[in-house]
Amino acid sequence: MNLKRTFGAILTTLGIIGLIYAGITIMQHSSHTTPIIVIGILGLLFFFSGISLIRTTADQAK
Repeated sequence: MNLKRTFGAILTTLGIIGLIYAGITIMQHSSHTTPIIVIGILGLLFFFSGISLIRTTADQAK
């Protein structure tokens, strides 16, 4: 089990959840602007860092 790939998958999933939550909140107009922007930026950051971590981790056969 590769710990870096697992952590990358967790980060990617958290990023997707954050982006979906920000999108739903924008569509419902149920919150102020600042929390939506912060959640959206954190979602993007988590998503792209998770994808990058998965992509750059090499598979090692034992």
